[in-house]
Amino acid sequence: MTIKKKKKRKFIFIVGGVMSSVGKGVTSSSISSILKARGYKTTNVKCDMYINLDAGTIRPTEHGEVFVGEDGIESDQDLGNYERFTGNVMASENYITTGQVYNEVIQRERNLFYAGEDVEVVPDIPNEIIRRIKVAATKDDAEITVVEFGGTVGEYQVLLFLEAARMMKLKNPNDITFVLVSYLPVPAHIGEMKTKPTQHAARTLNSAGIQADFIIARGVHKIDTPRRERLATFCNIAPDHAISAPDVSSIYEVPLILEEEKMSTKLLKKLELKPRKNDMTKWRNLVKRINCCTKEVTIGIVGKYFGTGEFTLADSYISVIEAIKHGSWMNNIKPILKWVDSEEFEKHPEKLKNLKQYDGIIVPGGFGTRGIEGIIKTIQYVRENKIPYLGLCYGMQLACVEFARNVMKKTSAHTVEIDEETEYPIIIVNPSQKKNIKTQQYGATMRLGAYTAILKEGSTVQKIYGKTKISERHRHRYEYNNAYREEMEKKGLEVVGVNPESNLVEIIELKNHPFFIGTQFHPEFKSQPMQPHPLFCEFVKIIVKQKK
Repeated sequence: MTIKKKKKRKFIFIVGGVMSSVGKGVTSSSISSILKARGYKTTNVKCDMYINLDAGTIRPTEHGEVFVGEDGIESDQDLGNYERFTGNVMASENYITTGQVYNEVIQRERNLFYAGEDVEVVPDIPNEIIRRIKVAATKDDAEITVVEFGGTVGEYQVLLFLEAARMMKLKNPNDITFVLVSYLPVPAHIGEMKTKPTQHAARTLNSAGIQADFIIARGVHKIDTPRRERLATFCNIAPDHAISAPDVSSIYEVPLILEEEKMSTKLLKKLELKPRKNDMTKWRNLVKRINCCTKEVTIGIVGKYFGTGEFTLADSYISVIEAIKHGSWMNNIKPILKWVDSEEFEKHPEKLKNLKQYDGIIVPGGFGTRGIEGIIKTIQYVRENKIPYLGLCYGMQLACVEFARNVMKKTSAHTVEIDEETEYPIIIVNPSQKKNIKTQQYGATMRLGAYTAILKEGSTVQKIYGKTKISERHRHRYEYNNAYREEMEKKGLEVVGVNPESNLVEIIELKNHPFFIGTQFHPEFKSQPMQPHPLFCEFVKIIVKQKK
């Protein structure tokens, strides 16, 4: 009898130094993509330090967009980058939080899983982290799993995750490697790149029992030879393991930048894996296409999750932003994105005429009352002035409310999310959600993940997709009220996509308009640079046609 040999799996741990938002997510995505280009099967895992079970209850201005996977997981935005860079589909196994880990350990203790032993923070919490990482690797049958730890080395919250990685390294030293992504500042008053903060980050990592094998040197400029040698000396790495990663105009250049430094070859050697043929052709073609785009279109994104103090947080809509770029590049167009705060139109309605400066308008998803009347005024303006419009989730719902008010003359029409007593409830609570709202069961209870939609033959969206059956990802509690469907369609706003199981409305489009489409789902979650989403491609295509 032949005994099947157990597959040897390798793991790369990505940790951050000096500051948050240093680029760990893009680095993790890029490393996975370049190893995939070498012919290895990869997957990614994101470990977040917060006690939340998932990211679904966190506001976008706190940690950026909530990304939704095929199976309905509400995760950190980095899972979106993993999908966009690798083409791999992320699921709940690819996302780990401190809350999930403690919850599982406590439940197991309650069920006598530990056979009467006392349950300790160490080693039981790290062991659960290790178990989950291995589950993700096995689920995706990955040869190499890239694991990103959220936060920054030195933060208390990350210690138990570092302990899990240390334990894995101790048990299988040749199967684990560590990459420290750290920032090298160039203070304006000095004009010299400084390595000291990264040295401290490396020493802090050492204090957790971990030695970085590679340092990704993030900064405004490329790292030079003296700085490489300094990191090698004080951080105990080989000089050529200090990898230069300067700021770039497009994140999709990062895989090529890493490969310029032979990153995949060095990682494979460290993990004792045989080098395979390297094919970065698709990445080179993508970057070439991006850099060749010179003709511009200006697209306004009208929302309310931009502000964080005196700064604008674009990460709140990162998937929308990337999907616009993908669709634009496919049309050989450079998109200029402008943030439009809907509350401004509530305070100053006369400013609505400023919307004429935009070639197209997108209203992305959202929740709550703030800025809603401003969004409705925006939709009315673009509908009446024939400006291409794409409404996503809330953007579709409010387009229906606007149409009911101003075309169907139901002036008090609204969504029950805002006005429970509205005379004309155009948008209602999904019947399955009523109990959740009443009992305040909000976490992971929305209509989440991939659902099927059947498209109306001959409709604009059916022609855009080139098929009649699609699958898209959702994240919402409220739905289009079918009681108004017939009347609304007679006035010109058609339902052109419906879920066959529930008869829930998925897509609407307006007759006699260059482009006016609303989707209950989030098409941006499935757009990738190599495979742009057809709705965003057509949106930009129509904009270009309008400009001509």
